[in-house]
Amino acid sequence: MPSELEEVCDLPPPPSPAITAIIYDEEGTVTWFETNVGASRVMDLYIACRVPSSWKLPDKTNRSVCANPPGPALSLYLLAVGDASYFLFAYFRRLILCLLFEYLADGRASAACENLLGYSISQPSLFKVHQLLPVRDLKLLVRDYAPIAKNALTILINLSGDEEVLKELAEDDAFLETLLGKVTNKKEHHANEITMLLANLAKSDSFKRIITLTRSVPKDVSDSPNALDQLMDCFIKGQDGAINKATDTNYDYLAYVFADLSKFDTGRAYFLTRQAYDAVIPVTKLTVFTEHRSHIRRKGVASTLKNIAFEIQAHPQLLAEAEVNILPYVLLPIAGPEEFTDEESAAMLPDLQLLPPDKERDSDKDIIATHLETLLLLTTTREGRDLMRAVNVYPIIRECHLHVDNEGTREGCDRLVQVLLRDEEGEGKGEEAEAMEKAKAEFETANEDEEIVEVF
Repeated sequence: MPSELEEVCDLPPPPSPAITAIIYDEEGTVTWFETNVGASRVMDLYIACRVPSSWKLPDKTNRSVCANPPGPALSLYLLAVGDASYFLFAYFRRLILCLLFEYLADGRASAACENLLGYSISQPSLFKVHQLLPVRDLKLLVRDYAPIAKNALTILINLSGDEEVLKELAEDDAFLETLLGKVTNKKEHHANEITMLLANLAKSDSFKRIITLTRSVPKDVSDSPNALDQLMDCFIKGQDGAINKATDTNYDYLAYVFADLSKFDTGRAYFLTRQAYDAVIPVTKLTVFTEHRSHIRRKGVASTLKNIAFEIQAHPQLLAEAEVNILPYVLLPIAGPEEFTDEESAAMLPDLQLLPPDKERDSDKDIIATHLETLLLLTTTREGRDLMRAVNVYPIIRECHLHVDNEGTREGCDRLVQVLLRDEEGEGKGEEAEAMEKAKAEFETANEDEEIVEVF
C-alpha cells in the first residue's frame, strides 16, 4: 500500500497478494484493474478517484470504464472472490470512509455527509479518529447550505451520545452561538434538528452557561438579549409551526433542554424568577403544555416541573393560585373520565370538576409517574399537604390507581396516598427537610437516565 494512503487510513497493510476494490467519483467514472497470477484472480490496490500524481498506475489488461454506474456517488464495488471477500469488504469499507472524511473538508462535503450518515449510528467510533477531526469538520458544515447542513446536524445528533464528542460540541462557545443564531432565525430550514442537538448538548454540565448567556436580540422572535429567554420564546411562540411555517418547525425538543437545565440551582432560579423583558415567571409559560398533543413537549415539561418542585422554599409560589398555580396542570394529565360523587367533586379545584366523559389520561405511563413524583415533592411541606387535602386530590389519585395497569404508576399513587392520609400530629420543619432529602435521593437516578436523541 502506498505510504500516503496508509497514513490517511491508519490501517494495517492488506494481505498479499492484495485483492482490491475500486470506488467511483462524483462524475460517475469507475476504473478497476485486473491481472491473473496463475489460476487465481487478483487485483492490485489502486483508487480511481483522488489518486496522488506520485502513484504510478501500471498498465494492466482488462481495464474497463463504466460511464453510468448504479447507486450513489462514492459507492464501494468489491471485485474479490472466494473466502477473502468478507475480510476485504470490511477492509475497504474503512478505506472508503477515510476518503469520505477527507472530503468533508475539501469541497465534496455533500457526497461525504450523505454517505457517512449511516455510519453515525452503526459505527460512531469511526468519527473519533485524529482527535475528533471529522467531528470538528462537521461543526463547520452546520453553516453550509441546507442539504449539507441537515446531514451534518443529523450525524452530530447521533454522535453526541458519546462522552468525548459531547464534550467537544458542548464546550465550544463559537459552535453554540452558531446553533443559537440558526435556531432563532425564522427562516432556518433545520431548526428542528438544531433543537434535537441542543437537547443532547444539555446533557453536559457545561451547557448550563446558557442560563446567563447574552447575545444579540433576534428580531421578530424575542425582545430579550438572554439566550434562555430566546429559546423560551421560540418554544412558546413556535409551537405547531407558528414562527417558522414554511419548514413546519415546532421547537418541541427544547422541552428536553429546559428539563436538563432545571436540574441546576441556577436553572430552577431562572424558571421561578419573573423576567424583566416580559414580566412573566418562565415556569408559567410551560405549565400549559402538560396536556399538549406533542408527547415530547409533555414529557419535557413534566420533568421540568418535577425538578423545579425540588426547591422547597418555592412551594408557596408554585401552589399559589395568583402565582404559578401548578396543581391543576399536574393533576389534569392524571385524571380520567371517571365520575365522582357530588361531595367529592365540590371540594376539587374548578378545573377538575365536571370533566367530560371523553377525558383521557396521559397515554405515557412514565409521564403520569413523573407528575405523581411532583405531587409527592409538593407534600414535603405542611402547606402543600394541607392544600392537597383541601382540594380533594385523593379521589383523583384513587381512580388513577384503579384504572392504570402499571406497577410504577400504582406505586406512585400508593406513596402519595400514604402521605395525604397520615396523621400530621408532631410533624415540624425538621421532618419536611428530611422528606425532601429522601425524595432527592430517590429521584436522582431517574434524572440521570434521560435519553439521548438519535435520528435514523
